[in-house]
Amino acid sequence: MKKFLFENLLTIFYALIIAIIIRSLLIQPFYIPSSSMEPNLLVGDRIFVTKFSYGYSKHSFPFSPPIFEGRFFYKKPKKGDVVVFKTPVDNRTDYIKRLIGVPGDSIQFIDGELYINDLQVFKDKINESKEIYCGNENLDVNFFEEKLENGRKFVTVYRKNFSYKNSDKFIVPDDHFFYLGDNRDCSKDSRYLSSVGYVHKDNLVGKAQIIFFSSDARIGSILEVWNWNKLIRFKRFFKKIN
Repeated sequence: MKKFLFENLLTIFYALIIAIIIRSLLIQPFYIPSSSMEPNLLVGDRIFVTKFSYGYSKHSFPFSPPIFEGRFFYKKPKKGDVVVFKTPVDNRTDYIKRLIGVPGDSIQFIDGELYINDLQVFKDKINESKEIYCGNENLDVNFFEEKLENGRKFVTVYRKNFSYKNSDKFIVPDDHFFYLGDNRDCSKDSRYLSSVGYVHKDNLVGKAQIIFFSSDARIGSILEVWNWNKLIRFKRFFKKIN
């Protein structure tokens, strides 16, 4: 009996070690809790994030243990990447946003238009009708396809009547990055220096790659099997994150 118990405990221990290695070095699942990345990421999406995309720092490991400083096997993220990072305010909370500015870039909003290095980002209006949320509030928005200078394209939304109009000019410091949410008027991101601001490269956790599961908690609980046809978003399964 003791041998049987020991062997089972050893199996559980090995399984935990393997899970920690996979989570720390390869792939980690994340849950999308807010509307800041709509329409591309919805509340209730579960995504896989690759940890090896930008190398490793202490934030690659559970609880961010202070076992070393800096970043190993560092690979620079590219503009347009959707990135998970630890917010600089507490170095604990995970945020997911789109990378817009790299070191040396200037970022500014003028009359609701995004400028990078004094050049207006191309924005093509899309005639699309969907519900966009900001928390529990429905937003009346315009859809746009934005294109960065490196060719990356993605969909963003701007509130029709209360869009974020003008900002100071942000200059991205060395070893830092500037992030925006795709739901531009419902995102706490690098525009807000006291709560997010510029994100150091050591705070990067990984690159968002794919949605593997999605459900709408506004409709009901995942335990309500009889509601699965309504609350589970089957069409979002295994959708690549652009």
